[in-house]
Amino acid sequence: MAPSQPAHVNLSPAELSFLRSTLSQNPPIRLDHTKGPKDFRSMRAEYDVLPGANGSARIALEDGTEALVGVKAEVEKSQLKPVERLEILSFAGGDVDMDMDMDGAGNDDESSGKGQNSWIEMSVEIPGYRDDDSLPVFLASMLTESLLASGELKDRLYINRRFHWKLYVDILLLSPPLSYPLALLSMTTHLALLTTRLPALKSEKDEDPLFDDDWDASVNLYPKQKGKKKTGQSLERPPVIVLAMAVGSNIIFDPCKEELAVADAVLAIACAKGKSSSSGARLVSLRTIDPPSHLTPPGVPNSMNSATGGVAPTTSAEALTQRELLATSGVWTPPRGGMKRGLISEVVKMVVQSGGIADEVIDALEAIEVG
Repeated sequence: MAPSQPAHVNLSPAELSFLRSTLSQNPPIRLDHTKGPKDFRSMRAEYDVLPGANGSARIALEDGTEALVGVKAEVEKSQLKPVERLEILSFAGGDVDMDMDMDGAGNDDESSGKGQNSWIEMSVEIPGYRDDDSLPVFLASMLTESLLASGELKDRLYINRRFHWKLYVDILLLSPPLSYPLALLSMTTHLALLTTRLPALKSEKDEDPLFDDDWDASVNLYPKQKGKKKTGQSLERPPVIVLAMAVGSNIIFDPCKEELAVADAVLAIACAKGKSSSSGARLVSLRTIDPPSHLTPPGVPNSMNSATGGVAPTTSAEALTQRELLATSGVWTPPRGGMKRGLISEVVKMVVQSGGIADEVIDALEAIEVG
């Protein structure tokens, strides 16, 4: 289970109890009364903000949380396996088909399965956190896991048997985390990768790579669709991660920190889709997030508060009985347990189905890049 959100919510037990009751209604009443359960917070996005990077993007949410992602690509020499070394030596001077396509990456058949996970390196920096703290480590792990799930990205980094691209993805949260930043970092990374460009390859076969110096001739890491490919399928876009929470029987997307403070369960869903896919998104990975409401101490009713004339319990058995009565006392009680399988299935279906949440988020980010 992933660590909970870092931001502390200064709400009294009465405010927490009231907030949870409003979110549990049907339909739920969110803090921003103009938003429905599937609506996202407004954001400002831009790309190509770092001139020295191969790709970059910045997204700022309405609450002031802002993220910046830079993508840098470098050519590295591949560490060949002993069998591959023997193949190159035995076929030296022969006609070895190592043709490269115009995208600067290997041919679909040639590069398929040749990529390695180590060719992608990701780092996440959050103000006030060390690099080895649990939150940055989990965020980097979740984002890397979703990127490597399909294997397409690492295969696109294949140049030939001797060389490959090494991709560095540096993620920086420019402001203190005012809410759980996973979805924001994912969307910013998606936009940065979508706009990442690589120099056009001029060399052929297994030669030392030679690239075109003209940046106008560079090619997209995620090539734009130009008619049908040989396989008849479109290339998959970078994945995005959607955050959803459950309160009672309601499912709410893109929760703010106050709403997360009363969540029964929180789910992070990573999904991806093809450029022209009409069947919805594909589920890439799924993680539960430990909601901060599990760590919030319960409220104290007047009957248990000696400061207001009540009598505090004297034995552990009496305290347990009083705690069980809190559920109907109207004061804040932290939710217990996790998310049931049926609820997880319902949330995933809402995200990945055609025209679902994932389609809306990915299409909106792609519209920014196209515009």
